[in-house]
Amino acid sequence: MVKLTKKTLGKSFHHWYYGNLTCFSQEHMQTFGYLSSMLPIVEELYSKKEDQAKAMHTYTAFFNTEPQLGALIVGITAGLEEARANGADGVDDETINGLRAGLMGPVAGIGDSLIVGTLIPIILGIALGLSNGGSPLGAIFYIVVWNLLAYFGMKFAYFKGYELGDKAVEFLVGPQGQAIRKSVSIIGGMVIGAVAATWVPVKTAFKLKDSSGKAFLVLQSQLDGVYPGLLTALFIVFCWWLMAKKNLSPIKVMLLLVVVAFLGVLVGFFNPGLKY
Repeated sequence: MVKLTKKTLGKSFHHWYYGNLTCFSQEHMQTFGYLSSMLPIVEELYSKKEDQAKAMHTYTAFFNTEPQLGALIVGITAGLEEARANGADGVDDETINGLRAGLMGPVAGIGDSLIVGTLIPIILGIALGLSNGGSPLGAIFYIVVWNLLAYFGMKFAYFKGYELGDKAVEFLVGPQGQAIRKSVSIIGGMVIGAVAATWVPVKTAFKLKDSSGKAFLVLQSQLDGVYPGLLTALFIVFCWWLMAKKNLSPIKVMLLLVVVAFLGVLVGFFNPGLKY
C-alpha cells in the first residue's frame, strides 16, 4: 500500500500556496497552479513515467475557485489520488474531475463571502484605524496578520481535506454548507456596511442664507438630526446599483463619481475644502 509522506503533502501544499495563480489566464484560470500542486503527489505515488503522465492528465481540466479555501479541494484530491494509486474502486478520472467541478462553485461562494467579504474588510478596518496620522503601523499590521492567517488557514484546509477525503463534499454542498454561506454573506454585508459608514463619510456644504448673508438652513445639520450618515448610505447604495443592476465596471463608477463630485462643487453642494 502506497502512503503519501508528510514531506510530499507539505510540498504539494506549498506549491498551491505560492503558485495557485501560476500562468493565470481567462482560458485556464488556476489549472496550472493545480497541476503544480499535484505534481509531487503523482511523482511519489507512481514510479513509472507513463503512469505519472496519465495521472497528471486528470488535472488538466479547467479549474477556478477562491484560492484560500480552495486548498481544501486540493487536499481532497490528494487523498483521492492516493486511494486511486492503491486500487480503490470507483476512483477514476471522471470521479476526481466531477468532484473538482462540483466543489469549485460552493467553495468559491463560501470563500468569497468569508475571506473577501468578511475577513479582509475586518483586517483592513483595523489597519486603517492604526494608520491615523500617517503611521506605518497599519500597513505592517495588515501585511503580517493577513499572511499569517492566509498561510495557516490554507494549510489547515489542505490537510483537513486530505484527512476527510470525499466526506468533506457532503458538508460543503449539503444543507449545512448552504446555511454557512447564507450566514457568512449576512455577516459580510454587515461588515461592509460598518466599514463604509466609518471610512466613507459623504457630507454636503449646501446652505440657505437670508438677505444679510447669515445661514438659516444648513442641510448637513438637518440631515444629521434626522438620519446621520444618510448621504453616505445613499452613496453606497448608488454605487451598488450601478455595478449590480446596470453592470458598470468599478472604473466607470469611479469616473462617474469624479464627474458628480466636480459638478457638486461647481453648484455649491459639495465643499472641496470641507474636512471630514
